[in-house]
Amino acid sequence: MIAFLSGKLLEKQANSVILDVAGVGYDVTIPLSTFYELGEVGSDVQLRIYTHVREDAIQLFGFRTERERDIYLKLLSVQGVGAKSAITMLSGMNADEIVAAIRTNNLAKLTAIPGVGKKTAERLVVELRDKVAELAAGDSSSARAANAASDADSDFDDALSALVNLGYQKHAAESALQKARENGTEPGVQKLLRAALQLLAK
Repeated sequence: MIAFLSGKLLEKQANSVILDVAGVGYDVTIPLSTFYELGEVGSDVQLRIYTHVREDAIQLFGFRTERERDIYLKLLSVQGVGAKSAITMLSGMNADEIVAAIRTNNLAKLTAIPGVGKKTAERLVVELRDKVAELAAGDSSSARAANAASDADSDFDDALSALVNLGYQKHAAESALQKARENGTEPGVQKLLRAALQLLAK
């Protein structure tokens, strides 16, 4: 089972990367919280890996920190939460926000994540409230600022595509991104995504 990968970043998207490890390219699904922390293509990257084995496929899910992977594994342990939906949760909120929402029984915040209904949110709170207490004191990883300003329309389209892939309705995603722009969000896919996700979670 693959638990860790270290190599060069060949490609990156909001929800996946291709990592070159000794000439072998690994396709790894990531949450937005990890995407925010990645460097540019060609940079060295180390990811903690969860290997998900199904009858018809082997999928790799990657995380920048061990704490992030620990929270992911705890989410997976809840009935009704699958490998991809747990990634979506870590994309909708960062690890610290998820821990806080579970500990404070904040069902409204949890159900704001695409694919998380009231029953799933309730199960998350009931099953994980005590388990996440030990993680509450963990260090918060701050996102690195997006490096370069690229074409604004391209940034908007890339951010929109990422939100739709995460399960948000296209119209709602477009409105949130437009509002983020109007609020003075700086250029860059990562910053647009972060601002839009904050608006969508309200």
